[in-house]
Order: sequence, then C-alpha cells, then structure tokens
Amino acid sequence: MSTDRISDSFARQSMMQTLGATLDSVAPGKVVVSAPILPSSLQQHGVAHAALTFAIGDTAAGYAALSLMPEDQEVMTAEIKINLLAPGAGDRLRATGTVVKPGRRLVVTTCEVHAITGEEEKLVAILQGTMVPVAK
Repeated sequence: MSTDRISDSFARQSMMQTLGATLDSVAPGKVVVSAPILPSSLQQHGVAHAALTFAIGDTAAGYAALSLMPEDQEVMTAEIKINLLAPGAGDRLRATGTVVKPGRRLVVTTCEVHAITGEEEKLVAILQGTMVPVAK
C-alpha cells in the first residue's frame, strides 16, 4: 500500500480543498479525513451541513477501499447511505473510513463521522457504502 498514492489523489480533489479538508491518516483498509466546520459549511441551524458530513465520509470510505487496491486500479462509489445521528456541532468533523469486506468486484465500507470540540467528540453520522474497482 502506498500512502503517497492516496495523498496525491486526495490533493487533486478540489472539493476537499474547498471544504478545507485534510487527509489525517492512511493505513491498509482505514483512512481518516477531517474538515473544519467553516461559516460557509453551515446549515440554517448553525451546525455543519449534512453535505459536509457526507462529502468527507464518502471520501474517507473511498480511500479506505483504495488503500487495498492494486496500483493499476482506482475506486468509484457505487452506492453509499448515511444515517445522521446528531447535529454536527463543533469545531471540526472527523471521518474514519474502514473496509468491512474487500473484494475484486465490490468493496463494502463503513465510515463514522465525529464532531469535535476541543477534547470532546460526538458521533454524528455513520455511512455504509459499496465501492467498485475501476481501471486506472
């Protein structure tokens, strides 16, 4: 597994740049992405918009899948669902994507998203998705 491969790919995602997201850690089958809850990322109640939660969750899950792929393959999200458990109130969101079941044709992933304020963390969403390996 090449962390450079994932770091380079992440750097090409203009959406992640727009959100101020960072790639925090990469390990085989597990990737962590976080983003500040910026004034431009709020919904009408003053908490993180679900789109921010979804975007970093999908990204973390996708890169977790990619971390187990051969160098000649990439991944695309085939489907992903989100359960919003609590408002995304805090300073930042952290998404931890994990591979549940790797496969040659389908990779099942999960992701937990936590809102972070100082030392406090609160689980605000869970995602489950299916990633599809595609030719590079």
